[in-house]
Amino acid sequence: MNSPEIQNVQKTTPISASLATFVAQFDAEQMPAAVSERAKLLMLDAIGIAFASTRFEFAQSALAALGDLGAGDAVVIGMQPQLELRNAILLNGILVHGLDYDDTHLPGQCHLTASCVPTALALGAHKRASGKDMLIACALGLEAGARIGSAANGGFLKAGFHATSMVGTFAATLLAGRILHMTAPQLTLAQGIALSMTAGTIQPIVEGSWTKRMHPGWAGAAAITATALARHGYIGPAEAFEGRYGLYRQFMGAHFDDAELDLITDGLGARWEFPRASIKLYPACHQSHAFFNAALKLSREHAIKPAQISSIRLRVASAAVPLVCEPLAAKRAPTSSYAAQFSLPYGIACCLTRGRFSLEEIEESAYTDPALLALADKVDYEVDPDSGFPKFRTGEVIIRTTDGRTLKQREALLPDEPAPGAAIVEKFMANAQSVMSAARAGEIRDTVLSLEQVADCRTLTAMLRGQGA
Repeated sequence: MNSPEIQNVQKTTPISASLATFVAQFDAEQMPAAVSERAKLLMLDAIGIAFASTRFEFAQSALAALGDLGAGDAVVIGMQPQLELRNAILLNGILVHGLDYDDTHLPGQCHLTASCVPTALALGAHKRASGKDMLIACALGLEAGARIGSAANGGFLKAGFHATSMVGTFAATLLAGRILHMTAPQLTLAQGIALSMTAGTIQPIVEGSWTKRMHPGWAGAAAITATALARHGYIGPAEAFEGRYGLYRQFMGAHFDDAELDLITDGLGARWEFPRASIKLYPACHQSHAFFNAALKLSREHAIKPAQISSIRLRVASAAVPLVCEPLAAKRAPTSSYAAQFSLPYGIACCLTRGRFSLEEIEESAYTDPALLALADKVDYEVDPDSGFPKFRTGEVIIRTTDGRTLKQREALLPDEPAPGAAIVEKFMANAQSVMSAARAGEIRDTVLSLEQVADCRTLTAMLRGQGA
């Protein structure tokens, strides 16, 4: 006879089963209109960034590599060649996340669309799903991802893992299961299988290398693999999240005590979390954005010229230090576009010298500019004990001028500070028009924003394919 303790464990529904039931049985007609609209805007933002990424070396390198593995019929955003389904998802994830310009769900510390949108587009087209069905699936995946990420309370990053990769594998798995009309028991198995496929550390951020860009796409490719295996009865563990060697204990390590697993299912379906995702208005690590806002405000209010600055000191959350401040000598002199995106000293120099941090500032001509590097060399930092991390992203900039003045500005980003719809559309148009006409960009915009009217997802993905020479 089982002991009372064992009986209690048996009566507890695994988190993966609760998520599976929510996704598999969700009534599409119950999706709030505002939630659907936000999902479309997030999808639009992701697609625009993918188009802009095609101009960069990392994108062409990835296309060449994945092309060596064989062609297929799945569309790559902004590129002419087509790839096998999993490799198209991988490459589209690289494109969405490649400029670090994609949305960030700040409570979960993850980029939600970079895995979900490539998976939704590719699998939706593969199954010839309607635009509405794809949109519902994408929204459900985004919601699951927001909750899975929030439950970690910053613990993945503290343990050295890239939360986007951890979260994206499960979010995309649930999304894929919805498109494939999987049952709740099948989706429970799929999440258990996905546990063995999640990966991604922050070492590439430390070195300024390229591999962080591939984490979300790899998560999406893993997701459709997990769902395929589960559909055919391959068995995965039931306690993918709360188990002894589940996601949180294994990937948070010593920080597991900070986890709040109840956040995953609390109010599920009644309170929507993913619409809180913040849209990046700077193509840089979100840990830097509050600092950029502060530096730009100081520059505008005091009309500071670089020659008037003797030193710059930043007060930075301890968790952000390894991402954007260390090693300091390397951060002061980035040697690649990706290193520039994760360099707080360089970004501050751009804001104070050029009054902006845009895609132009991650071009080689910018991050090798002697004037920008000279100012970046004047930047130092200290750990901010009052940062409010992970609930807030704060940034304090302290400038000392050559005439003895001390100028300070502190800014904060709230976790529920999404950009208005008009700003998201404007950002999409700017990104898309870097590789196409305004007319074509407008046609794509209008199609995405009226997805419910699209009978076959291939109508949209055909519009996203590169037009060739």
